[in-house]
Amino acid sequence: MSYPLPKFHFSVDWGGTNIGFTEVSGLDVETEVIEYRQGASPEYSKIKMPGMQKFSNITLKRGSFKSDNEYYKWWNTVKLNTIERRDITIKLLNEEHDPVIIWKVKNAWPTKIQSTDLKADGNEVAIESMELVHEGLSIQNE
Repeated sequence: MSYPLPKFHFSVDWGGTNIGFTEVSGLDVETEVIEYRQGASPEYSKIKMPGMQKFSNITLKRGSFKSDNEYYKWWNTVKLNTIERRDITIKLLNEEHDPVIIWKVKNAWPTKIQSTDLKADGNEVAIESMELVHEGLSIQNE
């Protein structure tokens, strides 16, 4: 019997040191629809054709660590019309730590950084997140 893949064992190569992320979201791609109808068409409806692809922003979440500033160094490369762009590889891993599904992200850069919220009576880990924009996402199912 075969089971669906669990989603809790993954790695992210983001161009920095090997840090563990707790969550990755936004790994989707959408093809926009072009509607067209020529005036002499015998059909009284539009045809639908595939258009350009559109990619969601990717959000990476991780625990906050003392003196770990690599996240913010990349963020600080943002200047007017310049940014350090990185290719990112996200891998869903099996029990032997081999990749099963691989997402390759092209020319990503951080558009938003969110620090942890603070709560005096909380009992959670401090989590920070980085939102990335990019110019392409390919998916390989190994």
